[in-house]
Amino acid sequence: MAIIRLMIILAALGCVRLAHAVQPDEILPDPTLEARARALSHDLRCMVCQNQSIDDSDAPLARDLRILVRERLTAGDSDRQVLDFLVARYGEFVLLKPRFASHTALLWATPVVLLVGGALALVALARRRRIAGGAAERLSPQEQARIAELAASRDQ
Repeated sequence: MAIIRLMIILAALGCVRLAHAVQPDEILPDPTLEARARALSHDLRCMVCQNQSIDDSDAPLARDLRILVRERLTAGDSDRQVLDFLVARYGEFVLLKPRFASHTALLWATPVVLLVGGALALVALARRRRIAGGAAERLSPQEQARIAELAASRDQ
């Protein structure tokens, strides 16, 4: 019975949606600019929480970044200009999804290299097993006779 209760509680918690941390006083009156600000906020990392976007974080620094994004958009900056401004100020770490560049190539290439390496290892393992399985079929007549002799002596 306790397991069923636990399962119900976990199912209920799974249905809960995280609330956004954006305060009503931060929201822009222009819905187009607000949508752009929200889209940018989802791509920016909270420097305090580190694994949350600034849209989801309640940290004071995240609030400051949300306000800064909205100020830059209101001033007429494009999305790219806002991101470039924040990267210049806080570094690439502010982006939840880092840009592909020469200094981030290893970050982007590692999953591909691991996937290809794992596939090659599986192919090599399968080939080795197939070769080991076929070795019994290639025994010489003398080896087959010796095996039969040993099996017969063991049975007696």
